[in-house]
Formats: sequence, C-alpha cells, structure tokens
Amino acid sequence: MEDLSKLVAFYQLRETQDFILRRIKGEYQTDPYGLDPEIIELMRPLLHFFYRTYWRVKVEGLEHVPATGRGLLVANHSGVLPWDGAMIATAIAEDHPAKRVMRNTFLHWFSELPFVSPLFVSLGCIPGLPENAIRLLEEDQLVCSFPEGVKGVGKLYKDRYQLARFGRGGFVQVALKTGAPLIPVAVVGAEETYPMLANAKPLARLLKLPYFPITPFFPLLGPLGTIPVPSRWKITFCPPIPTATYGPAAADDPLIVFELAEKVRSTIQATLNQRPKTRWPF
Repeated sequence: MEDLSKLVAFYQLRETQDFILRRIKGEYQTDPYGLDPEIIELMRPLLHFFYRTYWRVKVEGLEHVPATGRGLLVANHSGVLPWDGAMIATAIAEDHPAKRVMRNTFLHWFSELPFVSPLFVSLGCIPGLPENAIRLLEEDQLVCSFPEGVKGVGKLYKDRYQLARFGRGGFVQVALKTGAPLIPVAVVGAEETYPMLANAKPLARLLKLPYFPITPFFPLLGPLGTIPVPSRWKITFCPPIPTATYGPAAADDPLIVFELAEKVRSTIQATLNQRPKTRWPF
C-alpha cells in the first residue's frame, strides 16, 4: 500500500511538472475567447467541492435552461466576490442534462487586475461588453449577465436580497438584437458568504477599487478572512421570457427595453422574497 501511495504521488508530481512546462512553452490551446479546457479541469474539483459539499447548492428550474441554442441568463449579484457566477455555471455544467458551458460576464475593473482577469477568461468568462455577449449568443451559446454590476457585489449586508438598479437595460438590448430568451436567475445564499458590514471608501479610493469590504472576518483575520462562510445556497432558474417576437429593431425602443428589464427584475426580486429566514449551517 505504501509503494502504491508513492507511485501515485510520483505520477501526480510528474503531471504537475508537465503541466507547468507546457504552460511556460505555450503548448496549450484556448478557444477564440480564451477558454482553456486544461484550466477548467484543474479548477473543477474545487468548484465541485464548493457546489456539492461546502454550500450544498440546491437547484430548481434547470429545465428552463435550453439544452441547445442561445439563452441570456440574468442573475442577481452579491457576495463581495463573484462566487455566484461560478456556482450558476457549475449547476449547468454538472446538473443540466446537456452539461452545457455557460459564459459569465465580468466587470470592467476586473480586467485591470493582473492575475484575476486571465483566470476568469481561461474559465470561460468574458468582459461585460455588449459586443462580446452578442457574438456568443449569435453562436448559440449561453451567456449570464449581472445587471446590478458592482452595486450588487458591493452591497452591504443590511441591504441583502434587495436588488439594486439594473442600469440602462443593456442586457435587454443584447437579447433583443439576438432574439435570445431572457432567463431570470435568483441566487440565495451568496449574500452570507462575506457579510459586508461596511465599505471603507478611503481605502477603496487609495487602492483604486470600487469598494473595500469590512466583514466580521476581513481584514481582521488577514488572508483567512477571505475564506467564504459555508452558507446554504439555492439557485432558481425562472421561466424564460421570449424576445424573438419583438425583432432586433425593438432594441432601440426605450419603452420595450424598460418593460422587459422590469419584468426580469421583478421576477428575480419576487423569487428572492420567498427565501427562507436563515441559511446559516450552524
């Protein structure tokens, strides 16, 4: 048994060494958007652990996510760090019958972070620009948008599960231009992963960040304070809202854009309002 353990450890070390050497030499492939299958496989066990064991994510309504063709998922955003997008993508990759890849959009300021942005891109995420989403949807892929943006992830704990304003409805214009159905997604549990008690705005300005979170554990515990709390999660995929019947020209009609944006927003908020009183595991 000891010899077997040593053999397994040797092969793991060798595989790791080969992986690093291939990366240094540039001997790896990505899709046109930077998605790297090797990095996804490397991260899959960690995401699986968070999804199945740590947060014990419960999922409802996956049948509303199309097995083929385009779809624009629209979700609430919260939790200081974007674990919600990762868990939505994991739900579709692991529990959807079609095991589809979903492309999360991420905020522009993440593009300025030297290590975070490349990791996001290699995992299949894309900068949150309309042209990126339109191109992917025209290729019949799944895209997830977070219209609350930084107002969502930087939300104080006292304001949890109250949706921030949805911007100017850019996500609706993207759906109308491509005829993609809008699929509202309500995520419960992410608000508790990093209960944000305050925003240290002077520090945020100094570090050129949109917010600097003060939680019960960060920055008090240093790096340990970045470990998310093991809250219980529930992700609900709501029935799709069709857009193809409006036609692409409707993207320039502010009344239609506003109406559809409010319909998505009210659907998500109503679902969030049905959440249980507590999601703490202890």
